[in-house]
Amino acid sequence: MSIAVVGAGWAGLAAALRLRDAGHRVTVYEASRTMGGRARRLDHPDFDHPLDNGQHILLGAYAETLALMRRLDCDPGAGLLRSPLHLESADGAFRLHAPRLPAPLHALAALLRARGLGHGGRRAVLRLMLGLRRTGWRVPADWTVRDLLDRHGQPEAPRRLLWAPLCLAALNTPPESASAGLFACVLRDSLGGRRAASDLLLPRVDLGALWPEAAAHLCDLRLGCPARKLEAGRDGIRIDGESHAGAVLAVPPYAAARLLRDLPAADGSRELLSMLQAYRYQPIATLTLKLLGAWRLPRPMMMLNEDASRGHHGQWLFDRSWLAGRDSDCEGELAVVVSAAGAVREAGRTGFGEGLVEQVRAQLARHPARLPPMPEVAARALVVEKRATFSAVPGLARPPARTPWPRLVLAGDWTDTGYPGVLEGAVRSGLRAARALDDALSAGRARYTAPAPSAPATPPG
Repeated sequence: MSIAVVGAGWAGLAAALRLRDAGHRVTVYEASRTMGGRARRLDHPDFDHPLDNGQHILLGAYAETLALMRRLDCDPGAGLLRSPLHLESADGAFRLHAPRLPAPLHALAALLRARGLGHGGRRAVLRLMLGLRRTGWRVPADWTVRDLLDRHGQPEAPRRLLWAPLCLAALNTPPESASAGLFACVLRDSLGGRRAASDLLLPRVDLGALWPEAAAHLCDLRLGCPARKLEAGRDGIRIDGESHAGAVLAVPPYAAARLLRDLPAADGSRELLSMLQAYRYQPIATLTLKLLGAWRLPRPMMMLNEDASRGHHGQWLFDRSWLAGRDSDCEGELAVVVSAAGAVREAGRTGFGEGLVEQVRAQLARHPARLPPMPEVAARALVVEKRATFSAVPGLARPPARTPWPRLVLAGDWTDTGYPGVLEGAVRSGLRAARALDDALSAGRARYTAPAPSAPATPPG
């Protein structure tokens, strides 16, 4: 059967691959000239190597993403730098490292030996983790992350050095408005899971080369081909007049609402459109710097101490040269990530970039490793993804894969995956949507296929 997938992000490509494996012919419609959606490759004239529209962190808990890479013969060991959980601030004042011990001893040792939290802070963090484990990682649906921290008596140091950066990294939503339920799910599957689940997986290659390019070769990918008109009937879906047996809509909620609002009303269609229109979004800014000379951080990924009162924004600093394994005589490259980056609009793009560079210099100058001075910046690229993720707030209603139209399903990290807007959620949603559509098509074939005629009875001999 011919299946349409609208959107060539991680969710859409995961769905396309699963549907192809089920024996369907898959056509993928993508409005832009680049696959990957909000995790895509960018080319910049001032940089020798491709950039990404945002630096991403994966976790060892991302089982579906890793399985998909192996299915495509994309070796995770080659594409991802894997290391035990290690969080360290650029000034050296905070450090948390998970040793290679069986779970949950690895998390216990990491928390008890963390630097910078103080004795009372370490006990408070341990109390929160044990409390979540006792309740099965469930919290009241209306709680924010700040409510969760208040309930478990978290002091200022763990809030500032650990919980706020983790919340922003996982949910891209400030703790005072982020869903405690989703945050608890992330903690459950990382620090609360098996030892390898908390491992950090940092891309060594651009996000397109990680696996989407390999998946795209297996389907009819139409770049620069937006879906403008959607029609749904009992026997199939039409995309701009082209007929398909079914379709996966793997676009952001606002784009899905635009395509769905002209379909004939069906049971539940009004509620679905209301859900799609209720989403709000958070930006992420990534500043990539090319330095005038080789230079290495003590770690491939380090934390920045965000202090809005001093104009210090951003939470994470990455050494792109370290990740890519480039020769030591190559120019250094750094990437600074600012989650929930509303400050970009306030500071302006130029002023914001200058402030980040000075913030990085000042914090690294205090690191106990006594780094040499950071070289001057030769080139910079600031990418602001205005709708990087949905705002992960308490009580947000997220739709399932199935829709009121039987041969049309939804995919995207914003659907009801149980995860916030992360790459693993996108992959899971695509696989789930593909299964739902394949089941619907199988049911349709069973319903409308006439039974085969019975064989004539054999006359007696």
